[in-house]
Amino acid sequence: MDIRAGLPAGLTPPVKVALARAVDKMPRGDASHGTWLIEPKWDGYRCVAVRDERGATLWSRQGKELTGYFPELCSAVAAAVPPGCVIDGEAVIWSEGRLNFSSLQQRLGAGPKTLPELAAAAPANYVAFDVLAVAGHDARDLPLSQRRALLEELANGWEPPLSLSPTTTDRSVAEQWFEDLPHTGIEGLVIKHLNQPYTPGVRSWLKLKHRETVEVICGAVIGPITQPSEVVAGLVLDGELRIVGRSTPLKAREGRELARWLHPPVNEHPWPTSVKGTTLDRFNRDKEPVALTLVKPVVVEVSADTAWSGRSFRHPLRLLRVRPELSPSDVSVPDRLHVG
Repeated sequence: MDIRAGLPAGLTPPVKVALARAVDKMPRGDASHGTWLIEPKWDGYRCVAVRDERGATLWSRQGKELTGYFPELCSAVAAAVPPGCVIDGEAVIWSEGRLNFSSLQQRLGAGPKTLPELAAAAPANYVAFDVLAVAGHDARDLPLSQRRALLEELANGWEPPLSLSPTTTDRSVAEQWFEDLPHTGIEGLVIKHLNQPYTPGVRSWLKLKHRETVEVICGAVIGPITQPSEVVAGLVLDGELRIVGRSTPLKAREGRELARWLHPPVNEHPWPTSVKGTTLDRFNRDKEPVALTLVKPVVVEVSADTAWSGRSFRHPLRLLRVRPELSPSDVSVPDRLHVG
């Protein structure tokens, strides 16, 4: 144990978190018998709250300290959580009845002068879903069923901005959540075994993300026009065709089918022939420029999860088919994406 901080060995921050791997459907098995614990997948910042003898700190999944960006959450954790506790959860911001990821991003880009104003205008909330340490004792080797019981006891009496993530062992309830909650910004479900220990760095959980079919404009591709490897997607925002994301890598057959409909641009194209990696994917750490093969805009249908920043899709799109019968002027930002 870290005597100075009152934390178990290995849990002084930054703390390594458990991860989830994507699945395409709800796993079969014993959900009705309670071996699965299912909870909403929150659209926020994964956030470990560490409460030691000196106070509370917040840490991202990547190990970045978030304490200064969410002062209201730190104060709440320090007041409501006893020393020696480490909690896993999500920092979220609600706006007009749904989660607002853009407001979270604004926090991380704010300076000390603007941060108090942002916090007052759009206060954050912390949704806890696991506990790694309680009263200075490491809880990671305990099964999830016991950790959840400890977390519920710890959260007894919590008030906003602290809350406990809802869970269910009933498959029908989880399926109803999956259908009903996307309009609130909930991305899908996280599915865990009740007998699992907490496994840092291991994808031992499952995540089922809600995906929707949307139409976007293919304004460029990565790779040659005759065998594209990825679609560069665009939508008209503020009167201009802007890059809003990229597709997952195309299979050879998909690339050949798309290539049938691709032609070099006829007029001046609004996009450059090279962009930063973060233009296509804001979480791309590769700073090297990415070469674009510009094409005459063509409409494509893609499968997208519900994570939309207000300016772009936050995760890769899956190409479904080309829609040559549609004109790019027919494509607009879907109403469900008008957030943030």
